[in-house]
Amino acid sequence: QVQLVESGGGLVQAGGSLRLSCAASGRTLSSSATGWFRQAPGKEREFVAVIGWSGAYTYYADSVKGRFTISRDNAKNTVYLQMNSLKPEDTAVYYCTTPRNPTYAGSRPNEYQYWGQGTQVSVSS
Repeated sequence: QVQLVESGGGLVQAGGSLRLSCAASGRTLSSSATGWFRQAPGKEREFVAVIGWSGAYTYYADSVKGRFTISRDNAKNTVYLQMNSLKPEDTAVYYCTTPRNPTYAGSRPNEYQYWGQGTQVSVSS
């Protein structure tokens, strides 16, 4: 079993940047794809980005493409989400997650098994 812990959230003005981190314990992240999802109040959890186990493959939601960058440092067992040009509509709790099939690198939340507790990102206008 793997435990995922997100950090790096906070309050930022529109146009600002934040970098989220997802640290893993209990099992290495280096052998698994890792994704980020977010959930705003009153809305369903939505896909943000995913990175393959090696870091060579990445996939983004259209709403964040060009603004967010997912990366990983397997030596540190950590995955990052660099968020630039933040907008008020990016306000949500952000979760990192790993899939049941370590090679799955898609956007369907039901394919993901382990989830962190989330970190709040708030963007003011």
